Amino acid sequence: MANIASAEKQRRQAEKRKARNRAGKSALRSTLKKARTDIQGGDADKETLATSFSAIDKAAKRGLIKENTANRYKSRLARRLR
Repeated sequence: MANIASAEKQRRQAEKRKARNRAGKSALRSTLKKARTDIQGGDADKETLATSFSAIDKAAKRGLIKENTANRYKSRLARRLR
């Protein structure tokens, strides 16, 4: 346990950020999985791709994934759609 108030506050903040980041990454993974299964099943269209791209961009903007990782995810999704 932290003895100093600021250290205790930092611990609480870190827990909140960790939970928020986990939820965001989980949502991103779910979106990507849905997009991949739609593409594989032949149900994919431009809207599916746009939704996926939007989720990827938002995750990168929030710092959940890096910009290059986001670009790589988008490139691979677009390539699968062809």
